[in-house]
Amino acid sequence: MTLPTVADTHAFGRRLAAVLRAGDLVLLTGPLGAGKTALAQGIGAGLRVQGQVTSPTFVIARVHRPATAGGVAMVHVDAYRLGDVKDPVGEIDALDLDATLEDSVTLVEWGEGLVERLTDDHLELRLTRHDDDSRTVTVVAHGQGWPGRLRGLQDLPDVD
Repeated sequence: MTLPTVADTHAFGRRLAAVLRAGDLVLLTGPLGAGKTALAQGIGAGLRVQGQVTSPTFVIARVHRPATAGGVAMVHVDAYRLGDVKDPVGEIDALDLDATLEDSVTLVEWGEGLVERLTDDHLELRLTRHDDDSRTVTVVAHGQGWPGRLRGLQDLPDVD
């Protein structure tokens, strides 16, 4: 799926949030500037979490509480800086994401190879930025539950 603008990336995130629920792990992959944080912002808006969703690059992880009763929290992780540490898997373990996984939607930027082991069922969103600033997102579902959930959304690409 092509996302021509940052606004389209936000809108895609808001639509995707409609099928996300507590316990979901979403892995956001792609190079710098591909739109991972913009997509996270859209998902946060769709989940109606409190506060502004910004890149947690320097704090590694942020918890965004639900803005309404009965809403779902969002844990937003940016593992970019963990690529330079001696034991990135140990650093991910120290974040204790498995403790919040059941109660939150967990989004992880730059987490490929680090967080997939938290659950067999997870969603991978691969983003690519093009010279015209448009983005392409490829949705890869891991596990049994995703294809049926994603099929109900309009304008989502086919699931691998």
